[in-house]
Formats: sequence, structure tokens, C-alpha cells
Amino acid sequence: MTVNFEQILDDSLNTLNMKPGSLVTGIVMDILDTYVVVHVGLKSEASVPINEFYDESGELAVEVGDEVQLTLEAVEDGHGNTRVSREKAIKQEVWKRIEDCLVSESVLKGLITGQVKGGLTVDIQGIKAFLPGSLAESVPTKEFDHLLGKYEEFKVIKLDKEKSNIVLSRKAVLEEVNSEEREKLLATLQEGQVTKGMVKNLTDYGAFVDLGGVDGLLHITDMSWSRINHPSEAISIGQEIEVKVIKFDKEDKKVSLGIKQLMEDPWVGIEAQFPINTSVMAKVTNLTDYGFFAEIEKGVEGLVHVSEIDWTNKNIHPSKVVQLGDSLEVMILEVDEEKRRISLGLKQLSENPWQVFEHKYNEGEKITGVIKSITDFGVFIELEGGIDGLVHLSDISWDEDEEAVRALEKGQDVEAVILAIDSERERISLGIKQLQSDAFSDFCNQNKRGSRISAKVTRFDDDKIYMSLAEGVEGYLPQKDFQNSNSDSTLEEGLEMEVVIANLGKKDREIILSLRALEKAEEREALQEQDRINKEIEDSSKSNIGDLIKAKLDDNPEDE
Repeated sequence: MTVNFEQILDDSLNTLNMKPGSLVTGIVMDILDTYVVVHVGLKSEASVPINEFYDESGELAVEVGDEVQLTLEAVEDGHGNTRVSREKAIKQEVWKRIEDCLVSESVLKGLITGQVKGGLTVDIQGIKAFLPGSLAESVPTKEFDHLLGKYEEFKVIKLDKEKSNIVLSRKAVLEEVNSEEREKLLATLQEGQVTKGMVKNLTDYGAFVDLGGVDGLLHITDMSWSRINHPSEAISIGQEIEVKVIKFDKEDKKVSLGIKQLMEDPWVGIEAQFPINTSVMAKVTNLTDYGFFAEIEKGVEGLVHVSEIDWTNKNIHPSKVVQLGDSLEVMILEVDEEKRRISLGLKQLSENPWQVFEHKYNEGEKITGVIKSITDFGVFIELEGGIDGLVHLSDISWDEDEEAVRALEKGQDVEAVILAIDSERERISLGIKQLQSDAFSDFCNQNKRGSRISAKVTRFDDDKIYMSLAEGVEGYLPQKDFQNSNSDSTLEEGLEMEVVIANLGKKDREIILSLRALEKAEEREALQEQDRINKEIEDSSKSNIGDLIKAKLDDNPEDE
């Protein structure tokens, strides 16, 4: 029997789909350095680049005699050769498998290769797919580093072959796998239970932990007794940790977890451990605008308020003094175990300049300083030790003259008298006017209400006539008083007249004068003088008559 190879070849060609792009089955005939020779049942054998047969590990995944699927690109390329592609055939196979998974809702595997906007890229045997971030985990997350480079299972939820668009979901697989385990776990889970779980996701406020089908929330405040600024400081995604169930809502199926609850509470007995007014070493853990926190023991922090940092600078920012992680000595000021609060002090470890000043100086002593600032209510003077003393506006000049205030400048050296020292309240009162005697007070001490004095007109207006009473002392005479008086003098500056002090206002430093009161006093004095004279005349007359009668009786004794 003669074998007709030509006939067999023709029959073989007739059974093949000869359209470019169609799948054909070939047999590996030989493996060369750069090509794999494949017989596909055509007149000539095809040479396929060897790199199309390497697997993802870089190993050659074919041997002589293997059947392989290829894509027919050309039966005759013009040189008598058949052109086929293994890579394109694989992609067609993968696309077919992806389509089948979409229809059957079955699972396929892929390699998560990178992170893009909105999610991740997945390689399914050379075909790129998209995994939205919202479908990457069973709980929302923005951290995907733990998934990169891993083979995971997915479900296909959207497919558009023309646009090469494939959308996957890992969340659907996780929920399906965990559903049965979840029900079993929920049936046995109870508060106080200690269990293990894997960290799935980190957020700013905590972490989600997979307990085996059930996700629990580990809040940042329940991770450690010490201060934590972000969960990543204590745990990481993918880490297996031991946790305690601190709350379990069976109805809503919500689980709250804790790590610090597995350790002894460091706040118990803290008052006895750290007595007030003792010093202790601490580590700076947090800086704020109102102070800084320092850890005095693992899990125990206290606050050094901004007012307790420096004796003289009450508004200093903590960052100017300390930095995160610094170790320093602090003073225990107050401990409240119930409220879990500790007040610490830094300035208390240095000499109190207010107390030093109080021990060194006495009230009434003179002192020199530099004007630090001028305010609406007074002048602050910087004294030795960096502390400030206040000269109130009322203590700048006896006359409370605005010119005296304007004459003072920031940075000017001035002398003042110490009026009061209160180291406990950190206050020192100073006075500038007390450096000089007070002419007004001296005048008031030497004169009293109703005293007659000589005064000179210095100026006048429609209501008052201002008069100089002594050097640096001025009073005023009401215009009505002058107009109602009997004075015939012409009112003018320099006019001298005698007046009476009608009122001495030491508090408001005001002296009111009166001319009418003087005239009335003079009238009373004149009347009193007249009464005196009349009485003397009357007494004299009575005396003369009595003397005459007595003389007559002495001359005529027989008449008796």
C-alpha cells in the first residue's frame, strides 16, 4: 500500500481554519537557541521565538513533542514560511477563560503588579485588569502596599474585550470565603475574650482586624497606654496580633478590640508613685500651642502647660524649648488618678526670680530698670532676673499729666520706687512720681477747709477762675462766686486776692476756693466785733450808774 502524503496534507489543510487570527494546534518538533520549531499540519513548519514559551518565572515551559496552541498569522509570508504566534494564542485562551469566569461567576487568579489612581493593576497571564480600591479589601482602605506583588483570587465584574477593559473584585471573593466562618465566629464571640487576628487596614483613627471572617475595630486609643499619633507607630498591615474583645454588638455585628487591655493599667496607684513637688525624668511625646506632653512612665503622660515652662516668658512656644523625643527633668505639680491627669512643671526646677527679688528688696526702696513696654494702663519696667514691674498711669506723675507719659520711651532707663511686691502672684508695683515730694499733699497737710489764703489768677474761662496757691499747687474759684461777690476788682491774669478754701479733694486732687465765703466770714466777724463793742458799752453804762448811786448813799447816811 502506497501512502499518499500529498493527499494527507491536503486533507489536513482542508480541516484547518486558514483565516489569520484563528487558533491552531501544533506539535513541538525541535527547540533551538532562539526558536522553537512547531509543526502545525501545513506545508512548512513554523518557527516561533523561544521567549514566547517562557513562564512567569523565566523557565522554558515546553518540550519536544508537546502540543501547543498557536495563533495563525499567515499561511504564506512570501518566503514559503508559515507564521504563527504562541503569545497571541495564550491571550486568546486567557480572554476565553475570563469570559467564562464572568458568566459562571467563578474565581480566577492574577498577580497584583502596581498601584494606579483609584486602585490597582492586575496581570492575568499577560492581560492587564483593573482592581478598584473600594473592591480590594472587605473594608475601605487607602493602603495597598501589603497586596503588591501577591497572587490573589478575584471575581470578574465587568468585561469589554474591544476596549480591553476588565474590572475585578477581590472583596467579593473575601466576603464569600468569610461568610461561613463569620457565622461560626459570631456564634462564639463574647466580650472579654482574648483572640488573634490579622491587621487588614489602617486609618487615622485605628485599624481593622480580621478575626477570621469578622472584622473588628481597634481604635487608636486602645492600642497602647502610651500616646500614639498614628496606628502605624504600633502595628502594620498583615501583622498577626493578639487582641481583647472589649465590646460586641450582636445585633449590628460590630466588634471593638483592644491591645492595651491585655496589659496592666499604669495609672493605678500613680498618686503614691509620684508625690507632688518631686522631680522625675520624662520624655517629650507631643507639642501643642498650649504646652507639651511628657511621658514619666510607660503609658503615663503629663502636661507641662505653657505657663509652667518659663518664669518670665508666659507666651513662649514649647518648640523653642524642647523637641519631640527629648529627655528632661520635670516637677510633679498635681496628680489626678481618677481623671488620669498629671500637671508637670519645668520652670520649678530653676530659681524663682520673683522670690529672689522679694528677698533682696523692700517696699520703699529705689530701683533702676529699662522700659519694656508702654500700655494704656501703665508702663512695664524690666528688672533684674528678667521680671517686670508695673508703673500704673496714676503713679507716673502727681498731676497725672499726659506729657509725663509721652516723655517716656521704650528702652529708656528709669528710676522708680518699689510700692508693693507679691511674689506669689508674680506682681511688682512701682512708682515714678514717688521719687518727688507731692506739693499738693504738702499744701493739704498745712491748710484745711475754711483757711484764708492769698491766691493769684493764672487763667479763667466761663465757668472757673484758676488760681495759683503755692508752687505747683492750683485751685479754682467758680465764676458765679466771683460775680456774686462784692469785689469791684477787674478780673485779669495776675490779679491777687484773698480767698477761703471751700473744699479740699485729696482723692481727685481738687481745691475749690470761695470769695463770697470770705466776705461772709468777714461780715460775721464784723457783726461779732460790733456785738462785742456794744456789750462793752452796755457793761460800762451799767457800771457807771451803779457807782453814782453808791456814792450818793455814802454822802447821806441819815436818809437810810
